[in-house]
Amino acid sequence: MNTSSVTATSIGSPYERLLALGIELPPAPPPIANFVTHVLEGNILYLSGQGPREADGFMHLGKVGAEVDVTDAYAHARLTGINLLAVMHHALGDLSRVRKVVKLLGMVNAAPLFEEHPSVINGCSDLLIGVFGEEVGQHARSAVGFGSLPGNITVEIEAIVALHE
Repeated sequence: MNTSSVTATSIGSPYERLLALGIELPPAPPPIANFVTHVLEGNILYLSGQGPREADGFMHLGKVGAEVDVTDAYAHARLTGINLLAVMHHALGDLSRVRKVVKLLGMVNAAPLFEEHPSVINGCSDLLIGVFGEEVGQHARSAVGFGSLPGNITVEIEAIVALHE
């Protein structure tokens, strides 16, 4: 289900790759509770979990494997990746500062017998590889199911990113 039309060998900045993918970064979504969207510690950027929020504030809700199918959940994970990129841009001022996407934790609001968590979180992983290329965008990852997520959102994803010195 890789919807990325930009390959790892593409030339250009992350912003040129976003443009080629037809993506305009929204403003960084605000936190939904008592936390910050990111913490910069040395050359590591820790991104709090983001969800499938559209630029107009609409959130995608439901249980994956029940009300929501894998194809839609993949798109929700991709949208969540766009929100992570918006927070990165807000935090760093320039996505070119990213040296390596180190780790993602992808959480799926899953029906009890759902087993395709990796296929869902691929929506975010494929996006990050498309934007940063394989060398920078390929990452370690966990994709797990939860009985519920805040507000009944379909996915939540957090990230750890290494920066150029």
